[in-house]
Amino acid sequence: MCGIWALFGSDECLSVQCLSAMKIAHRGPDAFRFENVNGFTNCCFGFHRLAVVDQLYGMQPIRVKKFPYLWLCYNGEIYNFKQASKQFGFDYQTLVDGEVILHLYNRGGIEQTASMLDGVFAFILLDTANRKVFLARDTYGVRPLFKVLTDDGFLGVCSEAKGLINLKHSTSLCSKVEPFLPGHYEVLDLKPSGKVASVELVKFHSCKDEPLHVTCDTVEALPSAGFDLETVKSNIRILFENAIRKRLMAHRRIGCLLSGGLDSSLVAAVLLKLMKEININYPLQTFAIGMENSPDLLAARKVAAHIGSEHHEVILNTEEGIQAIEEVIFSLETYDITTVRASIGMYLVSKYIRKKTDSVVIFSGEGSDELTQGYIYFHKAPSPEEAAEESERLLKELYLFDVLRADRTTAAHGLELRVPFLDHRFTSYYLSLPAELRIPKNGIEKYLLRLSFEDSNLLPKEILWRPKEAFSDGIASVKKSWFSILQDYIDQQVDDILLEKAAEKYPFNPPKTKESYYYRQLFEKHYSGRSSWLPHYWMPRWVKATDPSARTLKHYKSATQE
Repeated sequence: MCGIWALFGSDECLSVQCLSAMKIAHRGPDAFRFENVNGFTNCCFGFHRLAVVDQLYGMQPIRVKKFPYLWLCYNGEIYNFKQASKQFGFDYQTLVDGEVILHLYNRGGIEQTASMLDGVFAFILLDTANRKVFLARDTYGVRPLFKVLTDDGFLGVCSEAKGLINLKHSTSLCSKVEPFLPGHYEVLDLKPSGKVASVELVKFHSCKDEPLHVTCDTVEALPSAGFDLETVKSNIRILFENAIRKRLMAHRRIGCLLSGGLDSSLVAAVLLKLMKEININYPLQTFAIGMENSPDLLAARKVAAHIGSEHHEVILNTEEGIQAIEEVIFSLETYDITTVRASIGMYLVSKYIRKKTDSVVIFSGEGSDELTQGYIYFHKAPSPEEAAEESERLLKELYLFDVLRADRTTAAHGLELRVPFLDHRFTSYYLSLPAELRIPKNGIEKYLLRLSFEDSNLLPKEILWRPKEAFSDGIASVKKSWFSILQDYIDQQVDDILLEKAAEKYPFNPPKTKESYYYRQLFEKHYSGRSSWLPHYWMPRWVKATDPSARTLKHYKSATQE
């Protein structure tokens, strides 16, 4: 996890522009560098480093003697860089996993490069010999990337939008700062003036497609094919273990967020098992946050005791959570209701990890709800096929919601997040299964995932089959959820008359509740006129919901009232 920033064709003094790059300094607390591009005085790279691999030669932009005309600034982890070296005979000059991008590009161009990377990434690649600039982002947008491109060819690129919104230019930037689409790469021509012109934007991978880099994976072929239940369960276990094993690549201490729900518990249990297998000689630290005796804290405690992790509990008090709202929205760059709610706990637990421990590489369970149909409203899906379509839609939009939350809340405190449920190989296999296999069964969501690990003894049965709990709700008590605590506070902060006129003040995504109005107000304070970064609010489907919380749905109420 790092912060990347680059400008091409700046009309303003670069020493002034570089102040914008400091807005993302939190992403790389270990070192930073600004570097001008030889021969292009109005082009430069900025890099904030979190040193996770190759402490000595890991600074960026990466340049190697073999390709003096290539400049690379990237944020991410490429898990198959060693396998690619063996397969293609690459001779690396550093221990940095991202160096493989230079070699793949030299061998087969940008399309093969993006398609062959097994990992999470956002990168800027400059080829001065052919006068090209390339941008690319991983399939699910686990690593963030924003860009601004003016009509006269000034290009700014950054890990977070806050590093671009105050750039100076002779023409107005208007509101053109926008997220770079996941699963895409863009080709731009670099003119002698340093300005650029976009040539094409290409989608190189869809979540349903088996990735091309499967030939460079540690598990090349699954031992058995077919869709009989035992085969499917075995393949799910093999690919999930593989997803975690490849993510153990780190020279810094590994930890794991643990809410006590199915997803984080499975990640923690498999992670600890594999750490023992490869003789990592420190205990796995797990981290839970919640109010005193909240469902998440109690469940996480049970999991930690079962797997034998060094467990840390962060007690959330209402005042601390409320005080964090504005800094959380500033970090997130969104005003989505459920994203803000869920981010407060994750932001505060990340703050604790950074201050009180030496864990830096943090595993988490993001992506599972979207992939394995874990949201409560999937019980209301009209058909397995429509549930499958909804699952794919959620995965495509992860970069706007849960993945955005997970990245920004951890990056704000200089931590690197790893999300094995979004492994390309694992997700493409799960999505290839018949729709009927993937739906909730017997009133239980994620039924297939749970069933796959039932005989593994990785988790206590009551955790393996624990019903879905929204993160923003699980950290509070059963009697009063986190979202209702927030609403009680916000009711006092927003007048009724302001809400009545909300659609006039905010015609795009108008707030319908005092809570959403409050979040929008704070968002506009820092990112005025940028509301289009959120195309729509996250809301459940197939139900008449007025609030995104699972606790407002009938299925959840009936389950808790039994």
